[in-house]
Amino acid sequence: MADKIVSTKSNLQILHEDNHIIVINKRVGDIVQGDKTGDKPLSEVVKEYIKEKYNKPGDVYLGVVHRLDRPTTGIIVFAKTSKALTRLNESFKNRETQKTYWAVVKNFPPKENDTLIHFLKRNPKNNTSKAHTKEVPESKKASLDYAIIKKLDNYFALEINLHTGRHHQIRAQLAAIGCPIKGDLKYGFDRSNPDGGIHLHARKLVIIHPVTKEKLTFEAAVPNDVIWKAI
Repeated sequence: MADKIVSTKSNLQILHEDNHIIVINKRVGDIVQGDKTGDKPLSEVVKEYIKEKYNKPGDVYLGVVHRLDRPTTGIIVFAKTSKALTRLNESFKNRETQKTYWAVVKNFPPKENDTLIHFLKRNPKNNTSKAHTKEVPESKKASLDYAIIKKLDNYFALEINLHTGRHHQIRAQLAAIGCPIKGDLKYGFDRSNPDGGIHLHARKLVIIHPVTKEKLTFEAAVPNDVIWKAI
C-alpha cells in the first residue's frame, strides 16, 4: 500500500487565505473533522498553521463550513472568524455556492450527460447511503448533473455539478447507475486504490466571500497520479 501523504502545518496546500477564510486542497489521508479514529483532523492542522504563521497566543478560532469524505480530495473552506462561519453556513445552506467535482468511474454511463435524481437513505451502521429511484421513509432527495469529459483506456472521467449536498451523494448516485468510482469498495468498485483513496476530487468551488461579498472561484489541482494526470 502506498504511503498516504497527510497534510501538516508545513505542507498544507493553501489555495487562498485572507483575514476571514482559508481554502485548502485536501489530500486523501486528511480527515476534515475529528472522528472515532482519533486521527488529527485537517481543522487542527490548519489551526496549528495559523497559530505559527501569525504567532498567535492562546487558542485559534477555526470554523468548519462543509466536509469532504476522507478518501476524497479537493477544495475545502474554513472560516477564520465566527462571523465568516455564520455567513458561509447560510450561503451553503441557501445553495449560493457552485460545487464541481471530477470522478473516475468504471463502465460507460447510460448517457454521455444526464441529470440524476435519487432519494438517498443513510445507513449509520456501515456509514453508507443507498440511492432509491422513488421516495422511501427517511430518504432525502439528491440531484446532480454529470457529463463525460474524457474516455481513458479502462475508465471514464466525469464532471459532476451538485445541486444538493447529501451524505456520500456522488458515490451513491454514480454506483446506482452502474458506475462506481475507482477505488470505492464501499459502493461496488472491485479493488481499492494503493493510497486508500477514491478517484473523486472536489475540483472547483464558487462562493460569495462572507465579508467582501465578492464572488470567488477556486480550483484545486488533481492528485499526482497517472490516471488523474491523464485527464
